[in-house]
Amino acid sequence: MVSWMISRAVVLVFGMLYPAYYSYKAVKTKNVKEYVRWMMYWIVFALYTVIETVADQTVAWFPLYYELKIAFVVWLLSPYTKGASLIYRKFLHPLLSSKEREIDDYIVQAKERGYETMVNFGRQGLNLAATAAVTAAVKSQGAITERLRSFSMHDLTAIQGDEPVGQRPYQPLPEAKKK
Repeated sequence: MVSWMISRAVVLVFGMLYPAYYSYKAVKTKNVKEYVRWMMYWIVFALYTVIETVADQTVAWFPLYYELKIAFVVWLLSPYTKGASLIYRKFLHPLLSSKEREIDDYIVQAKERGYETMVNFGRQGLNLAATAAVTAAVKSQGAITERLRSFSMHDLTAIQGDEPVGQRPYQPLPEAKKK
């Protein structure tokens, strides 16, 4: 438990906050070398995050697992080992370059399907809302009918101003006061 908390703190501070600040500095100073360094780091760190999510669920029981995570994040960041640059240049860049066309096509398909899916969900949501509104109206109409049936005929005739227009007693309009 203590190992987990320490590794989480190290990954958050040294794996995210420190690189985020130096990425900001690289963008601010427009230093292309630093900008490229931190872009490579973030690409590798994104892959690390995906792998970490799966590994935390499957191999967290492994002895020294959290200590290895700490060591890996420090290795990625170290300017001496240049771990992120090494992983990016030796593995990720060649892999992404060879699969770039396929990945782009997949993203386009996912966007199209995502739009269609959202339209379908929207349509289903509107149908569900319309059905719920009609059901509520029908149920409330039944409740009003039941409420009216509970009145006696005498109660209904005693309501003022509810008579049809032709059956109302004639009441002359009050005359305007003369000056």
